[in-house]
Amino acid sequence: MDLKLSQCFISVDDHDRALTFYCDVLGLEVRGDVGFEGMRWVTVGSPLQPDVEIVLEPPLADPNASEADRRAITELMAKGMLRGVIFATQDCDATYERLRDSGAEIVQEPMDQPYGVRDCAVRDPSGNLLRITERKGS
Repeated sequence: MDLKLSQCFISVDDHDRALTFYCDVLGLEVRGDVGFEGMRWVTVGSPLQPDVEIVLEPPLADPNASEADRRAITELMAKGMLRGVIFATQDCDATYERLRDSGAEIVQEPMDQPYGVRDCAVRDPSGNLLRITERKGS
């Protein structure tokens, strides 16, 4: 099979705050920002990976979701309980400093892990957990 990742999704509660964080702080680029059926379809990605996009979408964007499901997702998001993404970098410490200086919520300062990476963790403005990893010996 010749499969490869094309898109992944991150729930955000404010597209403009998310774009400031993902583009201005992390250095991703906007790939698309269009309105569609009363919603906003926003994609960002790394200039180093032109064929991979992150879709920034409102929590539970499914129009068929019940109101109870919408409330539950919104509450989980507010607690930072939704899954985020892991970014790879050549310099975890420099990326951490940039994130710290931006005011991002720090979850874990850079540290060497027993599974072969140095990493740190932050939360984006919507509370999603992001890990930044650097392979040891890079």
